[in-house]
Amino acid sequence: MSGYDIKKIDEYKWEILKNQSLGMRVPGIIYANEEILEHAKNENTIQQVINVSCLPGIVKASFAMPDIHYGYGFPIGGVAAMDLEEGVISPGGVGFDISCGVRLLKTNIDYNEIKEKVEDIMYKLFSAIPKGVGSKGRIKTSKKELEQIFLQGVNWAIKKGYGDESDKFFIEEEGCMQGANPDYVSKQAYDRGSDQVGSLGSGNHFLELQRVTDIYDDYCAKVMGIYKNQIMIMIHSGSRGLGHQVCGDYTKLMQKTSYFNKLNIADRQLACSPINSDEGKKYFGAMVCAVNYAMVNRHCLAHWVRISFEQIFSKSWKSLGMFLLYDVSHNIAKIEEFKINGKRINVCVHRKGATRAFGPGSIYIPKEYRDIGQPVIIPGDMGRYSYILVGTKKAMDDCFGSTCHGAGRIISRAQAKKQINASQLKKDLFENKRIIILADSPASISEEAPQAYKDVSMVVDIAHNAGISKKVAKLEPLGVIKG
Repeated sequence: MSGYDIKKIDEYKWEILKNQSLGMRVPGIIYANEEILEHAKNENTIQQVINVSCLPGIVKASFAMPDIHYGYGFPIGGVAAMDLEEGVISPGGVGFDISCGVRLLKTNIDYNEIKEKVEDIMYKLFSAIPKGVGSKGRIKTSKKELEQIFLQGVNWAIKKGYGDESDKFFIEEEGCMQGANPDYVSKQAYDRGSDQVGSLGSGNHFLELQRVTDIYDDYCAKVMGIYKNQIMIMIHSGSRGLGHQVCGDYTKLMQKTSYFNKLNIADRQLACSPINSDEGKKYFGAMVCAVNYAMVNRHCLAHWVRISFEQIFSKSWKSLGMFLLYDVSHNIAKIEEFKINGKRINVCVHRKGATRAFGPGSIYIPKEYRDIGQPVIIPGDMGRYSYILVGTKKAMDDCFGSTCHGAGRIISRAQAKKQINASQLKKDLFENKRIIILADSPASISEEAPQAYKDVSMVVDIAHNAGISKKVAKLEPLGVIKG
């Protein structure tokens, strides 16, 4: 593909030069090395970065994080901030799995204490966690209760006896994002969400038992209570069918508006409306409902994990040190304040497959972490490793406090299913790395095979070396439950 020019700013940062003939209102900025940039060119993801740069009211640049790959509308790994007066909001800039995110539970259990029990622990968790396509949670909710979840977030779950009051202080938005409006959620979305609270779902969602293998920053690790050989549990899930329905409903609605059709945007998946329009306000209100639903979903999944550990170890979860390190979303749009051209202004930041990475001193992160920056949790793949990082001032100054969210795919799910034998993969991971993989279907193993993803260590090193987040610790999987 031609028609655009890319300039190398430094080893880990590239600029797609602003080209008004392509409709670009701002340049594109990609955090990548040459290998990742070449892959983005080959799968036409560069064009998606350019398409986003054409949206009305976009501020500064159309950003792509180092896990960039082809997505719906926005690239996955895409970040764009919109002016509140001139700008738009786009469901494709958030994604179908609204508030898909990660939650990390610490323990005070040393790997050597459980290395002979890993299989038993995994089977116990596998029986306790609802998972898979169309899976139902262990909590059935009426329409009225769903409304309470939308408006109260994890406060609803805590009142119901799930989790602990202390948990909410270690969740983005303290577990309840403001601005929800249940009236803007369709009946179909209500129906799809009524029986899925506390379920893992399918696709790339997972629950992993992990151990800390490397510490890169002793001080940050100490502040977060991380040490070598520590056992942790990572949960990756989102808003399930409810969020998918909200995205679909509002994409279709915005595609029909005269406003969008007059914009002449190349990709109809970038359907959008002004933030202050009727459609924009309704989408935001419905999206926040899905965000709060997703945080409750992960909160309840963590509750089942704690209960399972209590049964396995005959100890309370608190005595096992199973406290929440952090819970953060990576498919979301939020109104946030940043300094732009010397002035502090509010903008609507779309993060699609990108993690908020606020730096030290931010009042929007737990007070326990304000000295070091917000924890950033980056899952890899089930055969390699995951990382804990912290946000930086540079991320705040350069890219709206954002960083990568994972490894990033290099082959599609359909390709992975054709190319990778699930049984052989499961056997190889166990024999070579002693990693136990449990799933309800072989397809969910093939789709999420390590070879379907970039090596997350390369992605994280780019984010670290570019200064948009800082490495703290590496974790390796011991056992994985796939959705």
